[in-house]
Amino acid sequence: MTPQPLDTAATEALLAFWRDAGVDACYLEEPVDRTVFVAPPVAQSVQRATASITALHGGMVGADAVGEARRLAAAASTLDELAEAIAAFEGCPLRAMGAKQAVFARGNPKGSVLLIGEAPGETEDLRGQPFVGQAGQLLDRMLAAAGLTDQAFITNTVFWKTPGGRPPTPQEQAACAPFLERALVLMKPKALLLLGAASAKAVLQTNDGIMKTRGQWREWRLDDGATSVPAMATLHPAFLLRQPQAKRVAWADMLSLAARLDTAEVEQRA
Repeated sequence: MTPQPLDTAATEALLAFWRDAGVDACYLEEPVDRTVFVAPPVAQSVQRATASITALHGGMVGADAVGEARRLAAAASTLDELAEAIAAFEGCPLRAMGAKQAVFARGNPKGSVLLIGEAPGETEDLRGQPFVGQAGQLLDRMLAAAGLTDQAFITNTVFWKTPGGRPPTPQEQAACAPFLERALVLMKPKALLLLGAASAKAVLQTNDGIMKTRGQWREWRLDDGATSVPAMATLHPAFLLRQPQAKRVAWADMLSLAARLDTAEVEQRA
């Protein structure tokens, strides 16, 4: 079969049609799941700076840092005291990587749901509260639509912004984990919502990706064996800003959370 010569005008018209229709990629050798966001690699300069500062503060990283965090967290009898303990904590190397202040939480400390994100961003670092930028505004709208605004208490796995907005490392999360655990004990929420992959992996102790874990009810049980809470992971609001088509599944997760809380309230009254 002799291939026909390309009609340049027709080809250009077809490409223009595809462009106007929103097509922005061609077929590849392998399928690509474009609902999954892969973060760009952190710049080498940021990686070098992070490694250098971590090395300088290595004396408080690891067991020493976790032990100090546990001591400070245990001494806190209220969430306000816990916020003060976090501000005084020097065991997380992130506080020396350009952060202006510790960012603990916002919302209703007597609410029914504890939301845990990944790390504060630039806006949060400036204002001293988590989820107050664009991603936080989207989260607030979703909570309001689900009737959960007055029930939410929002925090992160780490309390200082990360260099270049990278995800927190497991070591940084481990240093801050005792404060999260103490927040759970003091607040006694009926449910936990994990925002994003870094939060889900740290709290649920899993290597599964967020697309596999989201929407599933699991349990966060502390080492004391007496404290536990139903936990569900969902997509991070920042991801939803980049991938609006994923809002549908995140909304389904939010509705599942609202239904879980309603059931818990009915059972409590019975």
